[in-house]
Amino acid sequence: MTAASFAIRPAIAELQDSQIVDVWKMGFKVPNVVGLWVGEGDLPTEKFICDAAAEALAAGRTFYTYKRGIPELRQALVDQYRDLYGITVDPERLAVTSGGMNAMMLIVQTLIGAGDNMVCVSPVWPNIYRAVEIMGGEARQVPMQGRGDGWHLDLDRLFEACDPRTRAIYVASPGNPTGWIMPEEQRLAVLNFCRRRNLALVADEVYNRLVYNRPVAPTFLEIAGPDDPLFVVNSFSKTWAMTGWRIGWMVMPQPAVPVLDRLIEFNTSGGQPFLQAAAVKAVREGEEWVKWMVARCKSGRDLVLDRLAGMNRVNVIPADASFYLMLQVADMGDPLEFCKRLVVDGRVGLAPGTAFGAGGEGYLRLCYAQSNDRLAEAMDRFEAFLRKS
Repeated sequence: MTAASFAIRPAIAELQDSQIVDVWKMGFKVPNVVGLWVGEGDLPTEKFICDAAAEALAAGRTFYTYKRGIPELRQALVDQYRDLYGITVDPERLAVTSGGMNAMMLIVQTLIGAGDNMVCVSPVWPNIYRAVEIMGGEARQVPMQGRGDGWHLDLDRLFEACDPRTRAIYVASPGNPTGWIMPEEQRLAVLNFCRRRNLALVADEVYNRLVYNRPVAPTFLEIAGPDDPLFVVNSFSKTWAMTGWRIGWMVMPQPAVPVLDRLIEFNTSGGQPFLQAAAVKAVREGEEWVKWMVARCKSGRDLVLDRLAGMNRVNVIPADASFYLMLQVADMGDPLEFCKRLVVDGRVGLAPGTAFGAGGEGYLRLCYAQSNDRLAEAMDRFEAFLRKS
């Protein structure tokens, strides 16, 4: 079969590559790069979690299981919402997914058809844009503004972007790459707007534990009822250093439960029971480790902020959540080309802000989920590169 003998759907053929991956792949060819480009740290998954997966494998937990996740894991997550937020979530509204991205894709498949649009607060992780485009829809971006005191969203612009073809609003809080946390009054306003307009609200809360000025980031579940048009997405990747495990979850509106149950059947037919057994262990017994990891990330953030403050040409937008910082470098030119030069000549890996959509132009994203030694080395190299460029 030749390339001319079949037709690829235009929405798929025209998908854009990720600029993050464009830079990251250079690290396979350029030696000795301190990579701060992708959204993961340098810590492997903790042994007690890995041991739980191995024990489940040895016990023969390798068969098909509940499509929306084993009851033990769903109950563990329900208990975590109770412990962290004091709220009650019906376990029937919760589905375990093959990573946060699988949850996003399932939600988009549920909501978006050809010609529809999803209004997205940006800059944000670009995979949500691609998920909408795969379904033939438009990801309509509403950029925030970065200032000296953080990132700010104009709600009037957000609401004005919605039209009769809008099916959902997407908000990531805490945000990637910004670390922005949506203020309470804005959360209420957006939820009420979605109620009035019969729109779905998709809340990406993957970084809800990576917060440095409070115990946990707010969740839309605190203000929404079970029948509200709210989908909340989360993941084990960041909080428990389980990026390669590909396991996440969503909380869905009660009316969507039978729909998502069927859709999961046609996507994955459910997740791996041995991985889910390890996820139960992470939730039930990993709280002290999570607190230690958050403290480690805060130390890394403070180190990076202190070093960048002493560099000419660099301006940083402060953030109290996630494990990213967005920074500007005066006269750097195109961010993607700057990042490529930085890999080759400076041996440091950052992500171009243009990868994250509207509002990311002119910025670089730095992931500080690394040891202080690696971050200090990266800052030394970055400062030396700036002096020469």
